[in-house]
Amino acid sequence: MARIVVVYKVYPEEAGADLDGLREKIAGKLPKEAEVAKWKTEPIAFGLSALVLWVIFPEELEGVLEEVEEAIRSVEGVGDIETVSVHRA
Repeated sequence: MARIVVVYKVYPEEAGADLDGLREKIAGKLPKEAEVAKWKTEPIAFGLSALVLWVIFPEELEGVLEEVEEAIRSVEGVGDIETVSVHRA
């Protein structure tokens, strides 16, 4: 069974945000088929850091990509998200 790996860059609403807490909130909101496999923080500028997430889900499920993005955007504290890459694993 093939899986899809999507790398997202999540920008918090404000500088100095608790990115560990934000990651936990995002992981809790993802559809049951999706999971955060890896994550890191990336400094941007002026004290702002982004959260980089590797999200994995099964390839054969339709609509999961949209559900994942909606779930991430719905988390309080998320300012914006950017899809960095999509890979088949």
